[in-house]
Amino acid sequence: MSIKDVEVRKLKVFSDERGDFFEFLRREHVDLSDFGQIYMTTAYPGKVKGNHYHRRKVEWFCVIRGEGKLVLKDKNTGEQKIINMNEGSKIVVKIPANILHAIKNVGQDTLYLLAYISEPYNEVDPDTYKEELI
Repeated sequence: MSIKDVEVRKLKVFSDERGDFFEFLRREHVDLSDFGQIYMTTAYPGKVKGNHYHRRKVEWFCVIRGEGKLVLKDKNTGEQKIINMNEGSKIVVKIPANILHAIKNVGQDTLYLLAYISEPYNEVDPDTYKEELI
């Protein structure tokens, strides 16, 4: 996998007088032979989450509130990509294995990030390798 395998997908949003509904991930977006883990994390203004990569796990990120700058770097080629994400962008980003990633809260309020990872966290074999990116 390489930085070229990072996917940004515009979410299809259904809106009515009650609010919005969008599908973060569907079966056709993910190989669900084994279910991974869905999680939500927050970052306070100016703080960074991530600064790591995975050798086999794939992650999907969606900012549901706040403003974030997602920085990606291909471990093999060194190629970098920056994706600005916020609650209005309504995008989901697929981050393949061996892509170093970090998201910084560049807004004034708490950032809320919804994510899916292809394997649940395992303390014995975390497949998470720290490396400073931002």
